[in-house]
Amino acid sequence: MSDPALAADAADTPATPDTLDTRDAPASRSRRLMAGAEKLAPGLALTAAIALGAYGLRYVPGVSILSPLILAILIGMLLHNAIGTPLRAKAGVAFSMRRILRFAIVLLGLQITAQQVVEIGGTGAAIVTASLAATFLFTKALGRLMGIERKLAELIAAGTSICGASAVIATNTVTDGSDEDVAYAVACVTVFGTISMFLYPLLGTAMGLAPHPFGLWAGASIHEIAQVVAAAFQHGTDAGEFGTIAKLSRVMLLAPVVGLLGFAASRRRDGETPSQAARRAPPIPWFVVGFIALIGVNSFGIVPADAKAVLVPATVFMLAMALAAMGLETDIRKLRAMGLAPLALGFFASVFISAFSLALVLLLG
Repeated sequence: MSDPALAADAADTPATPDTLDTRDAPASRSRRLMAGAEKLAPGLALTAAIALGAYGLRYVPGVSILSPLILAILIGMLLHNAIGTPLRAKAGVAFSMRRILRFAIVLLGLQITAQQVVEIGGTGAAIVTASLAATFLFTKALGRLMGIERKLAELIAAGTSICGASAVIATNTVTDGSDEDVAYAVACVTVFGTISMFLYPLLGTAMGLAPHPFGLWAGASIHEIAQVVAAAFQHGTDAGEFGTIAKLSRVMLLAPVVGLLGFAASRRRDGETPSQAARRAPPIPWFVVGFIALIGVNSFGIVPADAKAVLVPATVFMLAMALAAMGLETDIRKLRAMGLAPLALGFFASVFISAFSLALVLLLG
């Protein structure tokens, strides 16, 4: 039984700083969260508005061939170089460029299943993998010969060999190139991917390719998913469906490529001796692990169709926000200073993946 006198003394005891901190902790955390949200809000609103504008522009005749990702970075660059990015938007822009980007990459896993890789068969998977690996290595080697900065060459290699703009921005999370590097690489894969989208159906018809070989060729070599769909379905429904599956199996290889690049980046860290670098564990970015995990979840059909119907377009929207943020940090004067050599590298890389994958399809497909 408690002593009433002791209880009264405890009630009259003045609060110490420690007790005040304990009592105020939840309120303090709430205030910090509110302050953080207020700091991020202007930039998030700006990148979201640009992403919405990019979606709206797709209804303009002649513009619909460009994906919202490409349009978002173009609008962001235009705004930044015309009027500048508002200072109060900087925090939200940085958040879009990093946090939202990584979360969107994780959600990309919901668009792929292991069964899709099985559908293209062992030969198809081998063609896709060999084309990706050969193109990546060719582009990096040629970039070195042309004197192009390693990070930019790596981004062009990733965008050309894997999946266009999405691969560029995912790869840059470990390559750590400048915003100008990202913008230039995105421009390269957009230009040459769009040319391929129009050219492939003409070449496929001229060569008399059957639907499956044509779809495999398009899926193994054209840059963006949307470009593959547009090109492959012009050759028929079978070609379109097979091309889409081949492309998605190529996108699945994004995770191991980013993981390997992260491993290579850790070996290049300044100030490390070879023995220290050798002891370092390969860095696997959390979003790569999440991407692979969601592929597994999607393969077992755990995610309801209604949820995927919302999450898939939301993923593209978040990627558009991330690219809008990159555009808002890109200086066109720095792009001009890079010259035409990286553009030439993008051209040669695109020609290489097209010719290499076609040769494999004709020999093995």
